[in-house]
This record gives sequence, structure tokens and C-alpha cells, in this order.
Amino acid sequence: MQRGWSMSALALVFFCSGLGITPLPAATFKASDYGAVADAATDNTAAFSKCLDAIVAAGGGRMVIPDGVYRGRIVIPPVSKPTPSWMTIEIVGDTEPAPVFGTIGNFPLRDKGTIITCLEKQGPAVISAAKSPAPLYGGYSAVYVVIRNLEVRTYDNPGIGGVDLHWAMQCRLENVFINTGVYNVQASQPTHATKGLITPVTNNAALTILRNVVVTGYATGIVVHEHTDADNIVVGSSIHGLEFVNSHHTSRFGRVGAYRNTHHVTVSGKHGFTIEQLNTENAGPNQTAAHNAWQATAHDLNDPRNLGTGDITYWVVVGNVGAVDQFNKNGGAGIRARRIGAAP
Repeated sequence: MQRGWSMSALALVFFCSGLGITPLPAATFKASDYGAVADAATDNTAAFSKCLDAIVAAGGGRMVIPDGVYRGRIVIPPVSKPTPSWMTIEIVGDTEPAPVFGTIGNFPLRDKGTIITCLEKQGPAVISAAKSPAPLYGGYSAVYVVIRNLEVRTYDNPGIGGVDLHWAMQCRLENVFINTGVYNVQASQPTHATKGLITPVTNNAALTILRNVVVTGYATGIVVHEHTDADNIVVGSSIHGLEFVNSHHTSRFGRVGAYRNTHHVTVSGKHGFTIEQLNTENAGPNQTAAHNAWQATAHDLNDPRNLGTGDITYWVVVGNVGAVDQFNKNGGAGIRARRIGAAP
């Protein structure tokens, strides 16, 4: 007998199998069972909250959101008293999204997969972790947030962010596409200082794991805090692609694709980090127009106060030109940048 399965649970499996039903694990909660409707019109914020409240009451679990377009916000409730420890809250869509990004043309986004969208002009991000009123340390919530197989969508030049996990202890994002509802090349210049993704802020246990995450169209694509480990990341058509903020511990990125950002990598606080392969394509001759001239890259690395300590291995391509041996730094005295193939 499989460890952890009671006789009653096994009986339920056999009963459901006989009916042709695949039972969900005990810790899985379907958002649709709590009233979530995928009609792209209904405000599902209350339904999502009911589902998440049930998960917290159960000591953690998985919210499964079937394919469809859901309007509303997902606000992860604060957990201030670990019982007996921090809990895992997963938010999972049915289908891995197809990220739509590029450097030329105009390809409209499709309403396929599980999409959470919000058109509010102010307030919390589409998905956020609430601050704890009875904090463990400084307002952090005792949650490990896992988000998988999900598209998070706002609107062109948004007044709200995509995913804000500032107050979460830890997080893991996998197969997540955060965007502003338009193909990134057509995105308007962001004017509201909004962020596509904010990772957990420096705390006693900060940990961020990112895999296959794409962010386009925000003032900052990804705000990077300490203990971040990331790979297969794309940041496009943002003023700042990756922004490394103040941190005590280092961060590591494997492959990062950075396309049509004003600054591909910005350092705004003391932070040690490595990017093992920064692959960029900057807009070339005749590849911008009046509405997206801001996407002409000013700096591959923007560290004007020389706050960063790190290593970047890069490959730069200019549209309509090809690969070039150039890397435009603004400051960055403590960051070693080396082209792939160059001597250490």
C-alpha cells in the first residue's frame, strides 16, 4: 500500500475510477468549485479568495484554475502563525502558456490556456501576497508561493503590476507569462513605474526560484532580491529588464533573453550576481517607430552608482545587422562583462 493513503482514500479512488472520474488529491482545490467563472467578464476576486481561504485553513494546498480567461485579482491571504511551519500555496493553471514575444512585427496574444487578467487602474498586482498584520518579521507572511502554467495579463501601460510577492517568504514560478495584453514590440512606454514581477524581499528566509518565466511591457520586468536562482528567463520591452536591488546574498541567472529594453540589466542597490548567458537583441535600423522609439536600447548594463558586484557573459545582436562585439555599460565598475568565447 502506498504510504500516506488511508483505506477510505483508496476506496474513494476505486469508486471514482469505476465512474470514470479522476479524483483530485486531498490538498487540491478547484477555483471553479468556489465560484470562479472563465467568461473574461465576471470579477472572480471573491471566488479566488474563498478558495485560498480554504487552502490556508487546510494548512496549505493547490488552487487549480481550469483553462479560460478569468477577470479579477488573486490575493494570497497572510499567514502570521505557522502551524507548525510555513505553508505551501500553489496556484496552477491547466495548460502551459505559449509566451508571445519578439523583436519585430505584430502578433496578437491569444486567449488560450489559463489567463488571469485585471484592468484596474490602481491597487494590488494581479497576483499578490498580502502583508501580515501580525508579522513574523517585519510583515512577512509564512507562505511559500508556487505559480505554474499561468498567464498573467494587465493592459498597455498598466497602472498595476503583474505578480507581487514582496511579502511572501519564498516563491517558485515555472512556465509563467506576465504581459500587458499586447505583443511586446507594440507596447507603449510605461509611465506608472509598475513591475511585472516582484520577488520576496530580503528577509530571514528569502528564496526565489524562477524557471521559464517571460515578462514584457512593464517599467521593470523583474525586481530581483536575494537568493534568486533563475534560468530560461525572458524580459522584453521594459524600461528596466532585470533590476537588481539591495541584497545581502547573491543571485544566479542561467540564460536570460533580453529584447528591446531601454536598459537590459539595471542595478539600483548593492547586489552580487552572475548571469551565465545574457542573450540580447537590440532594435536595429528602421526597427522602431514613434510609438516604440523608447525600446531602442540605451544600455546593456545600467549601474550608474557602481553598486553591483558580479559577472556577465553576453552575446549581443543588433536587428538587421547581426551579432556585434559590443556591450554598452553605464557604470558597473564592479561587474566583469565578457563576450561568449572571449578570454576570461
